[in-house]
Amino acid sequence: MLKGILSISGHGGLFKMVAEAKNNIIVESLSTKKRMPAYSTSKISSLEDIAIFADSGDIPLKDIFKNIFELEDGKASISPNKVSGNELKDYFAKVLPDYDRDRVYVSDMKKVITWYNQLHECELLNFEEEEAPEQANDEAGSKPEKEEK
Repeated sequence: MLKGILSISGHGGLFKMVAEAKNNIIVESLSTKKRMPAYSTSKISSLEDIAIFADSGDIPLKDIFKNIFELEDGKASISPNKVSGNELKDYFAKVLPDYDRDRVYVSDMKKVITWYNQLHECELLNFEEEEAPEQANDEAGSKPEKEEK
């Protein structure tokens, strides 16, 4: 679900990786659909690799998005810029009750909720594909071998 979705420091919004070049990657903005180069000097983070600190360990961002999706019944979340810091903390406590209150800042919460809303708007939140169990290839070694006569 989050594979290839990037956050680039200094640029608002999320991006999808389109191509790789020698010294950069070409990304496309999810909101404007405009393409641009992103250089190795930029701080580029894949949403797939981001996790939130919790008392029980680091929680992957996709799990946080799933919790928000379930809390909001598949709808968009609150607008993080229109609520106070305390309201944001209360909301995030509903999403992830055991988040680390010392290491997760209001700015982090705003980013997560903004990203969720942008992915929701672009219809990129698909949790069904991850719930489908992978079928193991059990048949490969279980066939009886033919006897030679």
